Amino acid sequence: MNEKVLKQGRLISKPGVRQGPDQTSGTVSPRDRFALLYELGCAFAARIELQELLPLVVNKCREVLNAEGISILLLDPDRNELYFPYVSQSDPAIVERLRNLRFPADKGIAGAALNDAVAIRVTDAQGDYRHYHGVDRATGFTTRDLLAVPLITRQGKIGVIEAVNSRGPNRFSEDDLAFFEALAGSIAVAIENARLYTQVRDAEASLQKRLGVLRRDLARSDAFGKIIGATAAMREVFRLMESAAASSIPVLIEGETGTGKEMVARGIHLASARADGPFIAINCASLPESLLESELFGHRRGAFTGAVRDNPGLFRAANGGVIFLDEISDMPMSMQAKLLRVLEEEEVVAVGDTFARKVDVRVLSATNRDLKTEVERGNFRQDLYYRVAVFPIRLPPLRDRREDIPMLASHFLNTAAQRQNKHIVGFAPETLDILCGYQWPGNVRELRNEIERAVALARDEELITPNHLTPTLEQSRVKKPSICASSDTSEAQSELPAAATGDSLPLEHPQSGPESLRKARAAFEARHIAEALRQNQSNVSRTAQALGLSRAALQKKMKAYHLR
Repeated sequence: MNEKVLKQGRLISKPGVRQGPDQTSGTVSPRDRFALLYELGCAFAARIELQELLPLVVNKCREVLNAEGISILLLDPDRNELYFPYVSQSDPAIVERLRNLRFPADKGIAGAALNDAVAIRVTDAQGDYRHYHGVDRATGFTTRDLLAVPLITRQGKIGVIEAVNSRGPNRFSEDDLAFFEALAGSIAVAIENARLYTQVRDAEASLQKRLGVLRRDLARSDAFGKIIGATAAMREVFRLMESAAASSIPVLIEGETGTGKEMVARGIHLASARADGPFIAINCASLPESLLESELFGHRRGAFTGAVRDNPGLFRAANGGVIFLDEISDMPMSMQAKLLRVLEEEEVVAVGDTFARKVDVRVLSATNRDLKTEVERGNFRQDLYYRVAVFPIRLPPLRDRREDIPMLASHFLNTAAQRQNKHIVGFAPETLDILCGYQWPGNVRELRNEIERAVALARDEELITPNHLTPTLEQSRVKKPSICASSDTSEAQSELPAAATGDSLPLEHPQSGPESLRKARAAFEARHIAEALRQNQSNVSRTAQALGLSRAALQKKMKAYHLR
């Protein structure tokens, strides 16, 4: 083995020891090579997209060096591996094999060039102890001679550019190596600039994606900013939410349509360590499979018709936060397999891209179906089910928590009246009886819409009467007015201040006469204010905002009901 010395950043023999002919192995003259360097320099200045720039570089180098193949190998620092994203070869099959190949960064002549930060020329690769034969075996290609030059930037070593098998009468020369070195510096800078540009562009695209999601959320103008409920079923939901917020495990929220699954997911997010990160929701049933994949995982420009720009996808936009997959049971089976891979590998591959990108995202899911049954029917992957249903939370339908209806109705009434710039006195007792007796197939969402409509029909200073309700509800009127009361309510009231539980105000149903009606209404209002204070940790400003009152008005009522 020839003794080597390091000279001017290149690995060459001692004086007098030749590694091979020094004449140019290709057919391109030195003048043409300088012209190519100038041409590529202009290309570096004009293009910032690596997908356009580097294929041009490797093709031009292959032509100038008269080589069988030119490859740019990039370093994956997380795995300490080299891979082949950009290859120019006469045989497309070898190109495909190389693109799917990875090998340890300390192996082979490319690994030696990278680790020692020197350019290397080898005239007999098969006889060189550093040659990594695994690449030849994987591709079916035989490496005879090669050039390997490290790509080094201000950030450190990022990869290697390699030329294999001179097609001229001689092996690669020292002039070839010098040309390759001159080019490698520009390539390294171009890759660094492109990566910085990509980071800025992706950050901007993610911000735009988040902004779009926020705008859609604002447009929906959800009527309640918190979950309202005091029944035992809802207290169990709150308990599970607190546990879920303290962990980072996937949560599956189950419940009928309109029960507030997204609100529970948002509540978990806001109480978790990821609260400062984004919360991005998508309905898996709202998009066809082709668009769903692009929306979730992103796409490269030109990946399909209409893909005029890069899209980072919702998973990357949600990095550091939460993605909420609503109606996950409606996700197509092929997409379920891709989602499972993302959850297992914690990385996404955009449509039209070949590189996986790491993501740090917590997944919360929701479904209005029994997901176990869907697994048994073959409509949902069992392995994905065990991934997303680690921590299930079941939301009760509104008909199973009727005691919460007066509280919910009052909240919706205050919110709708404020939005419509009206002063509505409240609900007539028979109206509350109807609201409590209805089955509510649309759950809380249907109740909210019903109150919105009633407020729109009512005049200022009016009570909401049965005449303001839709005919379906008015026809469901029940005889007994006690359907909203139960031991569940009494248990919840035991946690409230004395004035709100009836020590100062009567809780019985109104008997007859205006005085008893006023007392009953006052008792209900006191209970409702006390519950709002409890949910807002006694913060008067937040409670006033939730109730649609001014701070002064709420303080006045708290004083009247002895809630201070």
